[in-house]
Amino acid sequence: MREDTTKVLEQEIPASMEERGMEEVKPLAVEDKAAAEEAVEERVAQEKTEDSTAQNKETEEREVDVEREMEGEVEVVTPCPTESHGLQGTIKGHDLFGYVGIEAVLDQMRRKTMKAGFEFNIMVVGQSGLGKSTLVNTLFKSKVSRKSCSPNYEEKISKTVKLQSVSHVIEEKGVKMKLTVIDTPGFGDQINNENCWEPIVSYVNEQYERYLKEELYVNRKPRIPDTRVHCCVYFLPATGHWLRPIDVEFMKRLGKIVSIVPIIAKADTLTMEERQEFKQRIRQDLKANGIRVYPQTEYDEDPEDRILNDKIRENIPFAVVGTDKEHQVNGNKVLGRKTKWGIIEVENVAHCEFTNLRDLLIRSHLQDLKDVTHNIHYETFRVRRLNESNLTVHGLALSCFPMENGTHGTNGTSDRSESESHL
Repeated sequence: MREDTTKVLEQEIPASMEERGMEEVKPLAVEDKAAAEEAVEERVAQEKTEDSTAQNKETEEREVDVEREMEGEVEVVTPCPTESHGLQGTIKGHDLFGYVGIEAVLDQMRRKTMKAGFEFNIMVVGQSGLGKSTLVNTLFKSKVSRKSCSPNYEEKISKTVKLQSVSHVIEEKGVKMKLTVIDTPGFGDQINNENCWEPIVSYVNEQYERYLKEELYVNRKPRIPDTRVHCCVYFLPATGHWLRPIDVEFMKRLGKIVSIVPIIAKADTLTMEERQEFKQRIRQDLKANGIRVYPQTEYDEDPEDRILNDKIRENIPFAVVGTDKEHQVNGNKVLGRKTKWGIIEVENVAHCEFTNLRDLLIRSHLQDLKDVTHNIHYETFRVRRLNESNLTVHGLALSCFPMENGTHGTNGTSDRSESESHL
C-alpha cells in the first residue's frame, strides 16, 4: 500500500509542477508524505500570490495607459434592463481595451460647421440717439450697422416704426457667420407712442411663419434659411429713474416671443453710484411687472449653467459705452471715448460692462440664444399655429357634410383650400 502511494506522489507532483512552470521536485520518502504535501501547498499558495500581484500590476499599468489616451471618462453604471433594448450600460474610459477615437466626432462637427457657416440675427431697439449703430459696430469691430453701410445716409426721424435689416458675412479664423442686424428707426420717437411695438411683434412672428412654411413643404430645402430673430438688445436711456411705460409695455410683449437683453445706453453719463442705483431700480421693475429677460431661470440645464447665468442676471441690465475709435493709453491702442476728464475705455470692466455684454452675445451664449429661439420661442409659435390650422380644417371639414335640410356648407371647398394654402 505504501509503495502505491509513493508511486502516485511521484507521478502527480512533477506533472502539476510542470504545468505551472515550477521546478521539478524530487520524490520524497514515504515517511515524509505529510511534509511533501505541506511543501507543495506552500509553493502553490506562493505562486498564486505572485501571479495575483503581477496581474494586478499589469492591470494598473493598462488602466494608466488607457486613461492617458482617453481624455474623457464616463461613470460606470450597472446595466439596467429597458423595455425594448434589453441591457443598457455606460462604459468608463479605462474599461476599454484601447483607444477608440470617439472624441474625433468633435473635429468632424467643427470642420462641417466651418465649411457651412452659421447665421446670427440680432435686433436693436431704442430711441434715436442712444448709439445703437455705434454699439453694434463695437460688438463686431467692423462697420456692420445700417448707418455705416449707407454712404448717403441722412439722419431723419421716421414718422412710423419701419424695420430695416442689413446682412454681412464675417469670417474669423476660418469660421464664417452670416450676421443680420435689424434696426427699428422711429421707435419711441413720436409724441404718441401707442402700439409702436406692434410692427416689431409682427416682424418677429413673420419670420417664424416663414420658417414654418419652409418646414411644411413636401420637398423642402436641405438647409432652411434662418431669418428668425435670435436676440433683441433693448436700449434704455440713462435717466437714473425708473423704467418708462413704453419700456415696460415693449419688454412685456416681446419677452414672450424673443430673447431680450436690456442695456443702459451711454452709461458714461451716470456716476458709478447713480449707475448701481439705476440698475437696482430696473431689476425691481422687471420683477414687479413679470418681464422675462434673457437668460431665464427655467432655461438653466445644469448646475454649472445656473452658476454662470446667476452672475449674468446679477449684472443685468448691462451699463455699456460704445465707440469705434481707438486712442493711445499707456502706449497701447484701446477702444474708448475721449473726454476732458480722460479716456473711457470700452473694454475695461472698471469703466463699463461692455465686455460682459459681448461675452454674453458672442463668446459664451451665442449658440444658446439660437437654441432658445428654436426650442422655446419658435416651438411655442409652431404648436399654436398648427393647433389653429387643425381647428380650422376640422371645422371646414364638418361644414362639407350634408345638413338636416340636405344642403352643404357654404363655400366649404373654397374655404378649405384657402386654409391649406395659408398653412
